[in-house]
Amino acid sequence: MNWSGYSEGLFLWVLPVIPQIDGQLVEKLGQRLLPWMDQISPEHLNPSIYVGLRLSSRQAGAKEDLYLHSLKLNYQQCLLGSPSSDDNSDCQIKPSMGQLALYLLALRANCEFIGGRKGDRLVSQLKRFLEDEKKAIGEGTPWHNHEGHPHTSYYQYSLSILALCVHQKRVHDSVVGKLLYVVEHDHHLQQSHFSVDTEAMAGLTFTCLERFNFNPNLRPRITMAIGTVREKILKAQTPEGYFGNVYSTPLALQLLMASPMHGVELGTACLKARAALLASLQDGAFQNALMISQLLPILNHKTYMDLIFPDCQAPRVMLVPAVADPLVYHIPEVISVTLKVSSVLPSYKQTIFVLAGSSLEDILKMAQELGGFTYETQASLSGPYLTSVLGKTVGDREFWQLLRAPDTPLLQGIADYRPQNGETIELRLVSW
Repeated sequence: MNWSGYSEGLFLWVLPVIPQIDGQLVEKLGQRLLPWMDQISPEHLNPSIYVGLRLSSRQAGAKEDLYLHSLKLNYQQCLLGSPSSDDNSDCQIKPSMGQLALYLLALRANCEFIGGRKGDRLVSQLKRFLEDEKKAIGEGTPWHNHEGHPHTSYYQYSLSILALCVHQKRVHDSVVGKLLYVVEHDHHLQQSHFSVDTEAMAGLTFTCLERFNFNPNLRPRITMAIGTVREKILKAQTPEGYFGNVYSTPLALQLLMASPMHGVELGTACLKARAALLASLQDGAFQNALMISQLLPILNHKTYMDLIFPDCQAPRVMLVPAVADPLVYHIPEVISVTLKVSSVLPSYKQTIFVLAGSSLEDILKMAQELGGFTYETQASLSGPYLTSVLGKTVGDREFWQLLRAPDTPLLQGIADYRPQNGETIELRLVSW
Protein backbone atom coordinates (compact mmCIF):
# COMPACT_ATOMS: atom_id res chain seq x y z
CA MET A 1 0.00 0.00 0.00
CA ASN A 2 1.37 3.42 -0.97
CA TRP A 3 0.81 5.84 1.90
CA SER A 4 3.04 8.65 0.69
CA GLY A 5 0.31 10.57 -1.09
CA TYR A 6 -2.02 10.04 1.85
CA SER A 7 0.47 11.56 4.30
CA GLU A 8 1.51 14.45 2.08
CA GLY A 9 -2.07 15.48 1.41
CA LEU A 10 -2.76 15.45 5.12
CA PHE A 11 0.25 17.36 6.32
CA LEU A 12 -0.06 20.12 3.72
CA TRP A 13 -3.06 21.18 5.75
CA VAL A 14 -2.26 20.04 9.25
CA LEU A 15 1.25 21.36 9.72
CA PRO A 16 0.39 25.01 9.01
CA VAL A 17 -2.54 24.96 11.46
CA ILE A 18 -0.59 23.32 14.29
CA PRO A 19 2.69 25.25 14.02
CA GLN A 20 5.87 24.35 15.82
CA ILE A 21 5.52 25.07 19.52
CA ASP A 22 8.28 26.99 21.27
CA GLY A 23 11.15 24.56 21.93
CA GLN A 24 11.64 25.76 25.50
CA LEU A 25 8.04 24.87 26.30
CA VAL A 26 8.50 21.35 24.92
CA GLU A 27 11.74 21.08 26.89
CA LYS A 28 9.96 21.97 30.13
CA LEU A 29 7.27 19.38 29.49
CA GLY A 30 9.89 16.73 28.83
CA GLN A 31 11.74 17.70 31.98
CA ARG A 32 8.59 17.05 33.99
CA LEU A 33 8.69 13.44 32.84
CA LEU A 34 12.30 12.81 33.91
CA PRO A 35 11.54 12.33 37.64
CA TRP A 36 8.79 9.88 36.69
CA MET A 37 11.26 7.86 34.65
CA ASP A 38 13.38 7.43 37.77
CA GLN A 39 10.44 5.66 39.43
CA ILE A 40 10.73 2.12 38.08
CA SER A 41 8.94 0.29 40.86
CA PRO A 42 5.91 -1.66 39.53
CA GLU A 43 3.33 0.68 41.04
CA HIS A 44 4.82 3.67 39.22
CA LEU A 45 5.66 2.18 35.81
CA ASN A 46 3.62 3.84 33.07
CA PRO A 47 4.08 2.72 29.43
CA SER A 48 2.42 5.93 28.22
CA ILE A 49 5.41 7.94 29.45
CA TYR A 50 7.72 5.93 27.21
CA VAL A 51 5.38 6.23 24.21
CA GLY A 52 4.98 9.99 24.63
CA LEU A 53 8.69 10.60 24.89
CA ARG A 54 9.52 8.39 21.89
CA LEU A 55 6.99 10.31 19.79
CA SER A 56 8.42 13.66 20.88
CA SER A 57 11.45 15.63 19.75
CA ARG A 58 13.22 14.97 23.05
CA GLN A 59 14.98 11.91 24.50
CA ALA A 60 16.18 10.72 27.89
CA GLY A 61 19.09 8.56 26.67
CA ALA A 62 19.96 5.67 28.98
CA LYS A 63 16.91 6.44 31.14
CA GLU A 64 14.69 5.38 28.24
CA ASP A 65 16.52 2.07 27.84
CA LEU A 66 16.28 1.30 31.55
CA TYR A 67 12.62 2.29 31.62
CA LEU A 68 11.71 0.00 28.73
CA HIS A 69 13.72 -2.82 30.30
CA SER A 70 11.80 -2.34 33.56
CA LEU A 71 8.49 -2.35 31.67
CA LYS A 72 9.38 -5.63 29.97
CA LEU A 73 10.42 -7.32 33.21
CA ASN A 74 7.30 -6.20 35.06
CA TYR A 75 4.74 -6.95 32.36
CA GLN A 76 6.15 -10.35 31.48
CA GLN A 77 6.41 -11.35 35.13
CA CYS A 78 2.94 -10.11 36.07
CA LEU A 79 1.00 -11.11 33.00
CA LEU A 80 2.76 -14.32 31.99
CA GLY A 81 4.09 -15.89 35.18
CA SER A 82 4.31 -19.65 34.87
CA PRO A 83 2.96 -21.08 31.61
CA SER A 84 1.24 -23.89 33.53
CA SER A 85 -0.53 -21.77 36.13
CA ASP A 86 -1.99 -18.39 36.91
CA ASP A 87 0.33 -17.96 39.88
CA ASN A 88 1.91 -14.52 39.72
CA SER A 89 2.95 -14.44 43.38
CA ASP A 90 6.00 -12.31 42.60
CA CYS A 91 3.82 -9.65 41.00
CA GLN A 92 2.99 -6.74 43.30
CA ILE A 93 0.40 -5.04 41.10
CA LYS A 94 -1.04 -6.84 38.08
CA PRO A 95 -1.39 -4.46 35.12
CA SER A 96 -4.84 -3.96 33.64
CA MET A 97 -5.56 -4.83 30.03
CA GLY A 98 -5.53 -1.11 29.23
CA GLN A 99 -2.00 -0.97 30.61
CA LEU A 100 -1.07 -4.04 28.57
CA ALA A 101 -2.33 -2.23 25.46
CA LEU A 102 -0.12 0.75 26.30
CA TYR A 103 2.79 -1.64 26.82
CA LEU A 104 2.29 -2.96 23.29
CA LEU A 105 2.34 0.63 22.02
CA ALA A 106 5.61 1.16 23.91
CA LEU A 107 7.17 -1.81 22.13
CA ARG A 108 6.19 -0.37 18.75
CA ALA A 109 7.60 3.01 19.80
CA ASN A 110 10.93 1.17 20.04
CA CYS A 111 10.37 -0.39 16.59
CA GLU A 112 9.66 -3.82 18.11
CA PHE A 113 6.92 -6.16 16.95
CA ILE A 114 5.33 -8.38 19.56
CA GLY A 115 6.26 -11.97 18.78
CA GLY A 116 7.59 -15.28 20.00
CA ARG A 117 5.92 -17.53 22.54
CA LYS A 118 5.76 -14.86 25.25
CA GLY A 119 4.50 -12.22 22.87
CA ASP A 120 1.81 -14.51 21.49
CA ARG A 121 0.56 -15.17 25.01
CA LEU A 122 0.26 -11.44 25.69
CA VAL A 123 -1.65 -10.98 22.44
CA SER A 124 -3.95 -13.84 23.42
CA GLN A 125 -4.64 -12.20 26.78
CA LEU A 126 -5.61 -8.94 25.10
CA LYS A 127 -7.84 -10.74 22.61
CA ARG A 128 -9.53 -12.68 25.43
CA PHE A 129 -10.14 -9.37 27.22
CA LEU A 130 -11.83 -7.98 24.11
CA GLU A 131 -13.97 -11.11 23.76
CA ASP A 132 -15.04 -10.84 27.41
CA GLU A 133 -15.88 -7.16 26.98
CA LYS A 134 -17.81 -7.93 23.80
CA LYS A 135 -19.92 -10.45 25.72
CA ALA A 136 -20.53 -7.89 28.48
CA ILE A 137 -21.78 -5.39 25.88
CA GLY A 138 -24.12 -8.02 24.43
CA GLU A 139 -24.10 -11.28 22.56
CA GLY A 140 -25.32 -11.63 19.02
CA THR A 141 -24.24 -10.04 15.76
CA PRO A 142 -22.43 -6.69 15.74
CA TRP A 143 -25.71 -5.00 14.80
CA HIS A 144 -27.93 -6.40 17.55
CA ASN A 145 -28.11 -6.69 21.31
CA HIS A 146 -26.04 -3.82 22.67
CA GLU A 147 -27.95 -3.42 25.91
CA GLY A 148 -24.95 -4.13 28.14
CA HIS A 149 -21.76 -2.22 28.89
CA PRO A 150 -18.08 -3.14 28.94
CA HIS A 151 -16.69 -4.10 32.35
CA THR A 152 -14.01 -1.41 31.93
CA SER A 153 -14.72 1.28 29.33
CA TYR A 154 -14.98 1.86 25.61
CA TYR A 155 -11.72 3.79 25.92
CA GLN A 156 -9.84 0.65 27.01
CA TYR A 157 -11.77 -1.38 24.45
CA SER A 158 -10.64 0.98 21.66
CA LEU A 159 -7.08 1.23 22.98
CA SER A 160 -6.76 -2.57 23.01
CA ILE A 161 -7.86 -2.89 19.39
CA LEU A 162 -5.47 -0.08 18.43
CA ALA A 163 -2.53 -1.74 20.20
CA LEU A 164 -3.16 -4.99 18.35
CA CYS A 165 -3.61 -3.13 15.07
CA VAL A 166 -0.22 -1.33 15.17
CA HIS A 167 1.34 -4.77 15.70
CA GLN A 168 -0.62 -5.92 12.63
CA LYS A 169 -2.80 -8.26 14.69
CA ARG A 170 -6.40 -8.61 13.54
CA VAL A 171 -9.50 -8.92 15.69
CA HIS A 172 -12.83 -10.44 14.72
CA ASP A 173 -15.46 -8.36 12.93
CA SER A 174 -17.81 -8.83 15.88
CA VAL A 175 -15.32 -7.10 18.22
CA VAL A 176 -14.95 -4.11 15.90
CA GLY A 177 -18.69 -4.12 15.27
CA LYS A 178 -19.47 -3.39 18.92
CA LEU A 179 -17.32 -0.26 18.81
CA LEU A 180 -18.83 0.80 15.49
CA TYR A 181 -22.30 0.50 16.97
CA VAL A 182 -21.68 2.89 19.86
CA VAL A 183 -20.18 5.46 17.49
CA GLU A 184 -23.11 5.14 15.10
CA HIS A 185 -25.84 5.49 17.76
CA ASP A 186 -25.84 8.77 19.66
CA HIS A 187 -28.34 7.66 22.28
CA HIS A 188 -26.04 4.81 23.30
CA LEU A 189 -23.04 7.11 23.53
CA GLN A 190 -24.83 9.44 25.90
CA GLN A 191 -25.88 6.58 28.14
CA SER A 192 -22.29 5.33 28.25
CA HIS A 193 -20.68 8.76 28.78
CA PHE A 194 -18.69 8.37 25.56
CA SER A 195 -16.34 11.32 26.15
CA VAL A 196 -14.17 13.23 23.71
CA ASP A 197 -11.20 11.14 24.90
CA THR A 198 -13.07 7.95 24.04
CA GLU A 199 -14.33 9.36 20.74
CA ALA A 200 -10.76 10.25 19.77
CA MET A 201 -9.36 6.87 20.79
CA ALA A 202 -12.10 5.09 18.82
CA GLY A 203 -11.35 7.29 15.82
CA LEU A 204 -7.63 6.50 15.98
CA THR A 205 -8.48 2.80 16.21
CA PHE A 206 -10.70 2.97 13.13
CA THR A 207 -8.01 4.93 11.28
CA CYS A 208 -5.47 2.17 11.95
CA LEU A 209 -7.91 -0.54 10.83
CA GLU A 210 -8.66 1.42 7.66
CA ARG A 211 -4.99 1.92 6.79
CA PHE A 212 -4.26 -1.81 7.05
CA ASN A 213 -7.58 -2.69 5.39
CA PHE A 214 -8.36 -4.96 8.32
CA ASN A 215 -11.98 -6.13 8.66
CA PRO A 216 -12.72 -5.43 4.95
CA ASN A 217 -16.40 -6.42 5.36
CA LEU A 218 -16.77 -3.45 7.72
CA ARG A 219 -14.69 -0.98 5.72
CA PRO A 220 -17.58 1.29 4.59
CA ARG A 221 -18.80 1.57 8.19
CA ILE A 222 -15.26 2.13 9.48
CA THR A 223 -14.68 4.95 7.00
CA MET A 224 -17.99 6.54 7.89
CA ALA A 225 -17.29 6.18 11.62
CA ILE A 226 -14.00 8.07 11.26
CA GLY A 227 -15.88 10.98 9.71
CA THR A 228 -18.59 10.78 12.38
CA VAL A 229 -16.07 10.90 15.22
CA ARG A 230 -14.17 13.74 13.60
CA GLU A 231 -17.32 15.82 13.21
CA LYS A 232 -18.41 15.12 16.79
CA ILE A 233 -15.03 16.27 18.09
CA LEU A 234 -15.16 19.47 16.05
CA LYS A 235 -18.66 20.16 17.41
CA ALA A 236 -17.39 19.54 20.96
CA GLN A 237 -14.98 22.50 20.74
CA THR A 238 -15.58 24.98 23.55
CA PRO A 239 -15.54 28.76 23.15
CA GLU A 240 -12.06 28.72 24.73
CA GLY A 241 -10.85 26.38 22.00
CA TYR A 242 -10.62 23.05 23.82
CA PHE A 243 -12.09 19.87 22.43
CA GLY A 244 -14.15 18.79 25.43
CA ASN A 245 -11.66 20.06 28.01
CA VAL A 246 -8.00 20.92 28.19
CA TYR A 247 -6.90 17.34 28.94
CA SER A 248 -8.96 15.67 26.20
CA THR A 249 -7.69 18.12 23.57
CA PRO A 250 -4.34 16.38 22.82
CA LEU A 251 -6.00 13.07 21.86
CA ALA A 252 -8.63 14.95 19.85
CA LEU A 253 -5.86 16.74 17.94
CA GLN A 254 -4.15 13.41 17.31
CA LEU A 255 -7.28 12.19 15.56
CA LEU A 256 -7.69 15.37 13.52
CA MET A 257 -4.03 15.18 12.47
CA ALA A 258 -4.41 11.54 11.46
CA SER A 259 -7.63 12.04 9.49
CA PRO A 260 -7.63 13.03 5.81
CA MET A 261 -9.65 16.21 6.23
CA HIS A 262 -8.96 19.53 4.58
CA GLY A 263 -10.49 22.97 4.70
CA VAL A 264 -10.91 26.17 6.63
CA GLU A 265 -13.02 24.58 9.37
CA LEU A 266 -10.22 22.22 10.44
CA GLY A 267 -7.62 24.97 10.24
CA THR A 268 -9.62 27.37 12.39
CA ALA A 269 -10.48 24.68 14.95
CA CYS A 270 -6.86 23.54 15.30
CA LEU A 271 -5.58 27.11 15.61
CA LYS A 272 -8.06 27.77 18.41
CA ALA A 273 -7.06 24.53 20.14
CA ARG A 274 -3.37 25.39 19.84
CA ALA A 275 -3.94 28.84 21.37
CA ALA A 276 -5.97 27.32 24.21
CA LEU A 277 -3.29 24.71 24.92
CA LEU A 278 -0.56 27.35 24.96
CA ALA A 279 -2.55 29.45 27.41
CA SER A 280 -3.16 26.44 29.66
CA LEU A 281 0.54 25.50 29.58
CA GLN A 282 1.51 29.01 30.61
CA ASP A 283 -1.01 28.75 33.46
CA GLY A 284 0.73 25.60 34.75
CA ALA A 285 -1.54 22.88 33.37
CA PHE A 286 -0.19 19.45 32.41
CA GLN A 287 1.65 18.46 35.55
CA ASN A 288 0.36 14.88 35.33
CA ALA A 289 2.69 12.42 33.58
CA LEU A 290 -0.08 10.65 31.65
CA MET A 291 -1.47 13.92 30.31
CA ILE A 292 2.00 15.15 29.33
CA SER A 293 2.67 11.90 27.48
CA GLN A 294 -0.46 12.46 25.34
CA LEU A 295 0.46 16.08 24.65
CA LEU A 296 4.11 15.68 23.62
CA PRO A 297 3.42 13.78 20.35
CA ILE A 298 1.20 16.47 18.83
CA LEU A 299 3.76 19.15 19.71
CA ASN A 300 6.11 17.14 17.49
CA HIS A 301 3.44 16.65 14.80
CA LYS A 302 3.11 12.96 15.71
CA THR A 303 0.18 10.72 16.55
CA TYR A 304 -0.29 7.10 17.59
CA MET A 305 -0.57 6.35 13.87
CA ASP A 306 3.18 7.00 13.65
CA LEU A 307 3.63 3.79 15.67
CA ILE A 308 2.59 1.81 12.60
CA PHE A 309 5.94 2.59 10.98
CA PRO A 310 7.95 4.43 13.69
CA ASP A 311 11.14 6.28 12.80
CA CYS A 312 13.51 5.16 15.54
CA GLN A 313 16.49 6.86 13.87
CA ALA A 314 15.02 10.35 13.89
CA PRO A 315 17.26 12.80 15.79
CA ARG A 316 15.95 13.87 19.17
CA VAL A 317 17.42 16.43 21.53
CA MET A 318 18.73 15.11 24.86
CA LEU A 319 16.70 16.29 27.84
CA VAL A 320 18.64 18.00 30.60
CA PRO A 321 17.14 17.96 34.12
CA ALA A 322 15.67 21.29 35.12
CA VAL A 323 17.84 23.46 37.35
CA ALA A 324 16.12 24.15 40.63
CA ASP A 325 15.45 27.78 41.38
CA PRO A 326 17.50 29.25 44.25
CA LEU A 327 15.69 28.83 47.53
CA VAL A 328 13.94 32.00 48.57
CA TYR A 329 12.73 32.12 52.14
CA HIS A 330 9.13 33.13 52.56
CA ILE A 331 6.47 32.64 55.17
CA PRO A 332 4.07 29.96 53.90
CA GLU A 333 0.48 31.10 53.51
CA VAL A 334 -2.24 29.14 55.28
CA ILE A 335 -5.50 28.72 53.37
CA SER A 336 -8.88 27.24 54.25
CA VAL A 337 -10.66 24.65 52.11
CA THR A 338 -14.05 23.20 52.94
CA LEU A 339 -14.55 19.49 52.27
CA LYS A 340 -18.13 18.33 51.71
CA VAL A 341 -19.72 14.87 51.27
CA SER A 342 -23.51 14.61 50.86
CA SER A 343 -23.73 11.17 49.25
CA VAL A 344 -23.61 9.34 52.59
CA LEU A 345 -25.54 9.69 55.83
CA PRO A 346 -24.78 11.42 58.01
CA SER A 347 -23.34 13.97 55.61
CA TYR A 348 -19.91 15.49 56.18
CA LYS A 349 -18.72 19.09 55.98
CA GLN A 350 -15.50 20.37 57.48
CA THR A 351 -13.18 23.32 56.90
CA ILE A 352 -9.53 22.25 56.69
CA PHE A 353 -6.55 24.57 57.10
CA VAL A 354 -3.52 23.71 54.98
CA LEU A 355 -0.53 25.41 53.37
CA ALA A 356 -1.13 27.11 50.04
CA GLY A 357 -0.18 24.80 47.18
CA SER A 358 -1.40 21.66 48.95
CA SER A 359 -3.06 19.08 46.73
CA LEU A 360 -6.57 17.79 47.29
CA GLU A 361 -4.96 14.53 48.37
CA ASP A 362 -3.05 16.44 51.08
CA ILE A 363 -6.36 17.88 52.27
CA LEU A 364 -8.00 14.45 52.38
CA LYS A 365 -5.07 13.15 54.43
CA MET A 366 -5.38 16.08 56.82
CA ALA A 367 -9.13 15.52 57.20
CA GLN A 368 -8.51 11.86 57.99
CA GLU A 369 -5.88 12.75 60.59
CA LEU A 370 -8.30 15.17 62.25
CA GLY A 371 -10.86 12.37 62.61
CA GLY A 372 -14.41 11.91 61.38
CA PHE A 373 -13.34 11.33 57.79
CA THR A 374 -11.97 8.26 56.02
CA TYR A 375 -11.11 7.48 52.42
CA GLU A 376 -9.35 4.88 50.31
CA THR A 377 -7.71 5.12 46.92
CA GLN A 378 -6.47 2.88 44.14
CA ALA A 379 -3.48 3.58 41.92
CA SER A 380 -3.92 4.20 38.20
CA LEU A 381 -1.75 5.51 35.37
CA SER A 382 -3.26 8.97 35.82
CA GLY A 383 -2.73 8.94 39.58
CA PRO A 384 -4.70 7.75 42.63
CA TYR A 385 -8.49 7.79 42.43
CA LEU A 386 -11.04 7.46 45.19
CA THR A 387 -12.60 4.04 45.77
CA SER A 388 -14.17 4.67 49.19
CA VAL A 389 -15.25 7.74 51.16
CA LEU A 390 -16.61 7.58 54.72
CA GLY A 391 -16.87 3.82 54.37
CA LYS A 392 -18.94 3.98 51.16
CA THR A 393 -17.17 1.92 48.50
CA VAL A 394 -17.96 2.46 44.84
CA GLY A 395 -20.18 -0.18 43.28
CA ASP A 396 -20.52 -1.34 39.70
CA ARG A 397 -20.60 1.65 37.32
CA GLU A 398 -20.12 4.17 40.14
CA PHE A 399 -17.34 6.62 40.93
CA TRP A 400 -16.56 9.45 43.33
CA GLN A 401 -16.78 12.69 41.36
CA LEU A 402 -14.75 15.71 42.44
CA LEU A 403 -16.53 19.06 42.23
CA ARG A 404 -15.72 22.65 43.08
CA ALA A 405 -18.76 24.37 44.58
CA PRO A 406 -21.33 24.98 43.49
CA ASP A 407 -21.26 22.38 40.71
CA THR A 408 -18.06 22.46 38.63
CA PRO A 409 -16.44 19.06 37.94
CA LEU A 410 -12.67 19.06 38.46
CA LEU A 411 -10.55 18.10 35.46
CA GLN A 412 -7.66 16.87 37.61
CA GLY A 413 -7.37 14.06 40.13
CA ILE A 414 -6.79 14.31 43.86
CA ALA A 415 -2.99 14.27 43.48
CA ASP A 416 -2.91 17.08 40.90
CA TYR A 417 -5.65 19.51 41.86
CA ARG A 418 -4.59 22.29 44.22
CA PRO A 419 -7.57 24.13 45.76
CA GLN A 420 -7.47 27.87 46.26
CA ASN A 421 -8.23 29.70 49.48
CA GLY A 422 -11.91 29.59 50.38
CA GLU A 423 -12.93 26.87 47.93
CA THR A 424 -15.46 24.19 48.79
CA ILE A 425 -14.74 20.77 47.33
CA GLU A 426 -17.51 18.19 47.19
CA LEU A 427 -17.00 14.44 46.81
CA ARG A 428 -20.12 13.12 45.13
CA LEU A 429 -20.95 9.47 44.42
CA VAL A 430 -22.39 9.25 40.90
CA SER A 431 -23.48 6.44 38.58
CA TRP A 432 -22.71 6.17 34.90
